[in-house]
Amino acid sequence: MSEPVYQTEALIAEDIDAYLDVHQHKTMLRFITCGSVDDGKSTLIGRLLYDSKMIFEDQLAALENDSRKVGTQGQEIDFALLVDGLAAEREQGITIDVAYRFFNTEKRKFIVADCPGHEQYTRNMITGASTADLAVILIDARKGVLVQTRRHSYLCQLIGIRNIVLAVNKMDLVDYDQARFDEIVAEYRAFASSIGIESFTAMPISGYKGDNITTRSDNTPWYSGPTLIEHLETVEVLSSLDAEKPFRLPVQWVNRPNLDFRGFSGLIATGSVKAGDAVRVLPSGKTSTVTRIVTLDGDLDEAVAGHSVTLTLADEIDCSRGDVIATADNPPQAADQFEATIVWMDDDAMLVGRSYWLKLGTQTVSVTVQQPKYTVNVNTLEHLACKTLELNAIGVAEIATDKPLVFEAYAQNRALGGFILIDKLTNRTVGAGMLHFSLRRAQNVHWQATDITREVHASLKNQKAKVLWFTGLSGSGKSTIANEVEKRLNLMNRHTFLLDGDNVRHGLNRDLGFTEADRIENIRRVGEVAKLMADAGLIVLTAFISPFRAERDMVRQMLPQGEFVEIFVDTPLEVAEARDVKGLYKKARAGALKNFTGIDSPYEPPEDPDIRVNTVEMTPEEAADHIIRQLMPLK
Repeated sequence: MSEPVYQTEALIAEDIDAYLDVHQHKTMLRFITCGSVDDGKSTLIGRLLYDSKMIFEDQLAALENDSRKVGTQGQEIDFALLVDGLAAEREQGITIDVAYRFFNTEKRKFIVADCPGHEQYTRNMITGASTADLAVILIDARKGVLVQTRRHSYLCQLIGIRNIVLAVNKMDLVDYDQARFDEIVAEYRAFASSIGIESFTAMPISGYKGDNITTRSDNTPWYSGPTLIEHLETVEVLSSLDAEKPFRLPVQWVNRPNLDFRGFSGLIATGSVKAGDAVRVLPSGKTSTVTRIVTLDGDLDEAVAGHSVTLTLADEIDCSRGDVIATADNPPQAADQFEATIVWMDDDAMLVGRSYWLKLGTQTVSVTVQQPKYTVNVNTLEHLACKTLELNAIGVAEIATDKPLVFEAYAQNRALGGFILIDKLTNRTVGAGMLHFSLRRAQNVHWQATDITREVHASLKNQKAKVLWFTGLSGSGKSTIANEVEKRLNLMNRHTFLLDGDNVRHGLNRDLGFTEADRIENIRRVGEVAKLMADAGLIVLTAFISPFRAERDMVRQMLPQGEFVEIFVDTPLEVAEARDVKGLYKKARAGALKNFTGIDSPYEPPEDPDIRVNTVEMTPEEAADHIIRQLMPLK
């Protein structure tokens, strides 16, 4: 295999500048390979790399050596080893992580993602498919259409890949039987139509033998279609379709190098723009005109989707990172409530009502997810009832953001319709989603402005509104200390109200239990009530375990800066359990009380509370005095 006939492009060695110039002007196609385990995805990519002369001599020598040691093809080259780089992948002969490989031909550049076939790696497959223009779905000719074939086809359709290649692989193992090929294609066509795949290109191949990969095979004279590489070189890429859509530029950076220049930089997601075009900035809705299209290589007369540019506008309007500059007469929508499909990608289940970061393009907002309407059984396409989403689950749910999000339906615009969810505490990416539409109630419900402001309410009471948020374990003394603090504030003629955890559960939150999801909803409701009371100018005291940092931070974000005061009643678990005033710890230890904080449900203590009191060293009266001193002066 290492004979001189195998050579990389001669132009690389002869004239590197000429090679780079030719290479720069080629179009780029991103595609994925997917299918069931052992359908030959890695082998196919290895063959493409080999046949496109993208393997250098040292790589080829290493491949031949590895093939003899850990290969699965005897003394022949095992092309899968070019892609399966993890030790666990080579040992098991499977793909675990998404492997990206680059190669090019005379006509086009390619980035291919080899996606794992196992169901437990669905999140990896979604990651690889999110930027793809085309999917090559492989089917082992001996096995036909399998569960994972259906699963990956559904995911490709869900993620918006419209170019599908059905590659019936390992035809050499069925003696290139046309009847077998036709049988598989017919079975797949029936399934594809049921999930909305309108068309696909079917071809008989052998990744190992090279049949119909780069050259037409004599073994399949009955096949008159293109080879795989011919199809990949000529299929229309997504960027060319994006250029025909209305202009959208998510602003990534406000470029202000000096007092005389102010531009808005970003990657054009769709459409095209020229100097003189009328544009609208979302979500504010302000309009202006493009005066210049600035790039590192000089100004452009016109820029299209895929170009990174800086636009200057004729008017000094407010525009910052996260805003979207769009064509004035056909702008996208802005809303704060949506229906979306969510793919859950974290080992920990989604917590309904918890606040996550939602990142869509250059926009980052806080979002809460409601209980899913249903989850999809990808194997059967059934819609199943569920309370949350587990790892690799796909569900449809309503979401609400804390401020308007500029968007378009994912089916129309990936850049303004696809998002990720990020855990606020760990910064892990926990989910990916696709927006369907905004909810009608989000369009019809508006904030009603009032003349008497929260500042006026507070000034009438001669004080500043605050929310004093007491948190700690059950038995730590939160309610006792909060009561002592309120008595002292009352003597100072301050207008207060105390919200106690047990009292609230008798009325407002009587429908909630003590699961993690119910605890989150409990705190969300209390936070909203506390905010309304603060709007009325009151000093609000709350005594709740509120075990999760994310929910305490959610309430902090509801209020103006400085109004939320987190008070950590710091009591060790053994001390709180020894007190056990209500007998709850005893019940929890006996198994009679489930989801009890500190026993079988976690408590996340504040990392940097505004005020800390230690009830082992302080009496409730001393703790209250300490808190009042920290809060003074209360105006």
